[in-house]
Parts: sequence; C-alpha cells; structure tokens
Amino acid sequence: MIKPIREGKGPRHVAIIMDGNGRWATQKGKPRLFGHHAGAKRVREIVEACPDAGVKYLTIFAFSTENWKRTQSEVAGLMSLFRRYISREAQSLLKENVQVRFIGDRIKLDDKLVTLMDDLELMTSHCTGVNLTIAINYGGRDEVARATRRLAQDVADGRLDPRAVNEETLPRYLDTCVLPDPDLVIRTSGEARISNFLLWQSAYAEYEFIDTLWPDFTAAEFAQLTKAFSGRDRRFGAVIA
Repeated sequence: MIKPIREGKGPRHVAIIMDGNGRWATQKGKPRLFGHHAGAKRVREIVEACPDAGVKYLTIFAFSTENWKRTQSEVAGLMSLFRRYISREAQSLLKENVQVRFIGDRIKLDDKLVTLMDDLELMTSHCTGVNLTIAINYGGRDEVARATRRLAQDVADGRLDPRAVNEETLPRYLDTCVLPDPDLVIRTSGEARISNFLLWQSAYAEYEFIDTLWPDFTAAEFAQLTKAFSGRDRRFGAVIA
C-alpha cells in the first residue's frame, strides 16, 4: 500500500519536461537548434544539483514520439546533439557516479545513437549516485501500448495468468520498471500540459508548471521547487489525521 508522505520530505524522484528551448533561441534572434544546445548544457547543472536537493532519481524528457513532426533539419540537428552530448558527457557522468538509463522506443533511432546509448548504460551501470533517465523517442501512450503487447504475449504463451493481472502487473512491463514513480513533475516554459509524458507513472505525482524557459532554469530554482514540495501533504486518496 502507498503511504502518504507527510510534511518535511522532499521528492525522491523528479521528472522534468524541458520545454522552451526553441522560444528561448527565437527571443535572442538565433536558430532553434541554438536553444537546444543551450538546453543540453543546462542538464549538467540540474544533475549536479540533485544530491543537495535530496533527489535520487531524475528523469528528463528529451525527445517525444510526436517530435518527429518537426522539420527534418531540426530533427537531424537534435539527433546529432544527442550523439554529441552522450560522447562529450560520458566520462563526466561516470566521474560523478551518475547511473544513466534511456527510455523510449529505440527502433526509429539511428544505429550509431543506439550504440552510444547502450554503451553509456553499460558504462554507468555500477554507479550508485544520481539515477539519470533520459527519454528519447518516448511517449506515454506508446509505452503503455508496447508494455501491453508484451503482457499479452506472456498471457498467450502461458507465462502469465490473465486472472492475476492487476494494476501492479503492467508497471513490470513499462520502460521504467526498475524506477520508482515520480514524486514531482516540473514543466518549464509556461505551458500547462503533460504532453504524453509518464502517463501511468505520474498518477499521483505533484506538478509544477513554471514560466522559466528551460535554458534559463537554474539549480537555485530547482532547489526552490523541491523544497516547496516538502510542504505538501500527499494523501493518495486517504485522509491524514
């Protein structure tokens, strides 16, 4: 049974929808990819801020299943940025004892990027510090559909009794099966929607929709949001005496 979290406890798992890179660049008269590069640099600062904020798990939304609808040049630029980020940050993440995982459907990603992702996961698999999960070609509905197909296959193959399926079963088939559910979801840039991100996992998460564009989001603001979380009573449908 989920236990209510009382006042004074910060979020163990924070998920972030990193929005506003393109608008940030446009405001500065720069191409959208300039904003994405600035946003990638911001990730390191937030990862480094996690231990002081008491955050053990950080999940960031880097590229959604819907982002393929963007211009070909922007998509190509983002894929190049992901490859460069992984190559450039691998040793730093390892040194900082950060364990990295990737979630999402890798089938549409190019082989070089997938190899880099696999290598980074293996390289940092023994790390015991912050758990950084990066969502690339990820969509909440797509994840649930893929999980349901795997569950259905196990039922068809006789490995799972359909009568035993309940709300505890499906999470074992999700991309995030080894992670706790997020306690706090932050979306930057002033938009107030969840954009198909961690739909199942965020059923009881607290949300913060802030106006700051992602490249301007600082460790200080991150700390402020995690501190504010500790003052919330999370009842999960129960009544706290």
